[in-house]
Amino acid sequence: VRLLQLEITMGSIAQSICSTKLPVPVKLNQIRILGKTILVIRPPDLAKCSKMMAIQYLKYNLTNVVVKGLPGVVRCVITADEKKGDSYKLLVEGTDYLSVMATMGIDGRRTYFNNALTVAEVLGIEAARTSIISEILSTMESHGIGLDQRHVMLLADVMTYRGEVLGITRNGLVKMKESVLLLASFEKTTDHLYEAAFFSQEDKIAGVSECIIMGTPMTIGTGLFKVLYNHGKRPSVKPKLTIFETPQFRLKI
Repeated sequence: VRLLQLEITMGSIAQSICSTKLPVPVKLNQIRILGKTILVIRPPDLAKCSKMMAIQYLKYNLTNVVVKGLPGVVRCVITADEKKGDSYKLLVEGTDYLSVMATMGIDGRRTYFNNALTVAEVLGIEAARTSIISEILSTMESHGIGLDQRHVMLLADVMTYRGEVLGITRNGLVKMKESVLLLASFEKTTDHLYEAAFFSQEDKIAGVSECIIMGTPMTIGTGLFKVLYNHGKRPSVKPKLTIFETPQFRLKI
């Protein structure tokens, strides 16, 4: 602890124990400090349980008390940046993204998190979209697979256009689309068709999958427009004289 300069004292440990929500609450007057490495905790007198039971509760729960740091962070690892040889990255394992960004000395503009759901809660849906794009591209590049960024951007747009992060799964598609044929083409075809028939649901046949199933033109590209030109009353067309029938070129015989 001294070599790592964590600034942990026996007083800070006692304060952490008192501030933590334990099954058996401990107050500061119940903790006695003996030297630099020993703490004595006297169990309180509770009407719900005996002192022996309170000691057992403290025995199993004191090991989970966070003395220093963030409760949502499990561990940190320092690694060298592969792209920049003279810089290092701090890899944090945990879920408390907001507390990590709020830590003194942390630059939030250079902090990344690979959980799109947490990023959406902390920074918003646009940041979650950017996180999805960067994670997919980095995963593909690590396996040596080249991928056009525009395809990934389209996928991220589909997953986030409703204001929340939705997965490309059966449950996610239910929230994205209301088309019966689209849901039936993905999974559980019989169940979706049965429910649609039972509840008298309608399908406008507007998407790509629905048009392919029904064999109708898709409303994208050249099939997006339906334009009809109204000719109205056609003007009468008179026959045009040939060059030899015009007066100036008429030959006299």
